[in-house]
Amino acid sequence: MTRVDTVVAGRGLPDRADTSRTGVRRVIGSWPGPWRRGLVLAALALALGLFMMLHSFVPNQVGNLGSLVDTFLPWFGLGVPVLLVGALARRSASAAVALLVPVLVWLSLFGGTLGGKSHSGGDLMLASHNVGAANRDPAGTARELAASGADVLALQELSQEAKGIYEKGLAKAYPYHAVQGTAGLWSKLPVSDVRPVDIRMDYGPLAKTKQAEPRLDENRTLRATVKTDHGPLVVYVAHLASVRVNPRAGFGTAQRDRGVQALAEAVTAERNKRVVLLGDMNGSVADRAFNDITSRMRSAQDVAGDGFGFTWPASFPMVRIDQILVRGMQPRSSWVLPATGSDHRPVAAKVSW
Repeated sequence: MTRVDTVVAGRGLPDRADTSRTGVRRVIGSWPGPWRRGLVLAALALALGLFMMLHSFVPNQVGNLGSLVDTFLPWFGLGVPVLLVGALARRSASAAVALLVPVLVWLSLFGGTLGGKSHSGGDLMLASHNVGAANRDPAGTARELAASGADVLALQELSQEAKGIYEKGLAKAYPYHAVQGTAGLWSKLPVSDVRPVDIRMDYGPLAKTKQAEPRLDENRTLRATVKTDHGPLVVYVAHLASVRVNPRAGFGTAQRDRGVQALAEAVTAERNKRVVLLGDMNGSVADRAFNDITSRMRSAQDVAGDGFGFTWPASFPMVRIDQILVRGMQPRSSWVLPATGSDHRPVAAKVSW
């Protein structure tokens, strides 16, 4: 006899997906109240942790999104206290536990930055400052920089109007100096072999627009040799092109990235053992776009700085775009100097031979 299964009218066979959802609801329903609440917050916490952990996989093909994430990655940690407030408000144990994931990821990425890495001593003090073309007190800025005690001082964004003021204000402390366009180098040690460096900026019509940077059509980077008791020190002073965040184009870094590549090639070609790169790079060295430079030079802040060393904007620094990078020297300490009349803060470092 053949067995025939029948379906009672109005009672179809249970759908497998419905069964699965019912099972999940039963499992969750069996949890104590604090674990059932705030599951969306818990999911967001886990997503935040995974995003920070896997940030290097964010592609740059669309609007340079990867570089933008690299630049501001430390600030993604602010999502933790926001989600914590939500977890406390919901009295959600699951969300609170899930928050351990982004906390541990953030600490693994930046915990070392918070610790003390600076050491006493150092043979040479380096300093760099984008003095700002719109700086209303260049004389005061010059006095503060001279008082810093730096042996080698790099300045960027020197306007033609303020150039003489800096030369006068720094003359007593620095007997040697050189200026190429808007980039300048002041030194207590002899300076020679000064020449401009082509960072491949495409000036074009941009130099004639109201959005142009100050003196965009002038050279912004120089190379010089500083004579020391331990042999020659090659110094680059650079001011790379600014970046823009545009809803249509994304993170606009094309001109800056060409400058990064040009500097990387110049540093690679240097036969001198000791090389220093000072200046406004308009980007964090954590940005993958700087890999060709950071694979050859070390950031003084990363090696010997305490904290993140943010420099811009001066009123509330959110990112370090002013850099001191070295090759063939050992950073001993690195710090940010007090704000001047510029929209950037100066940076300083001590290095040993």
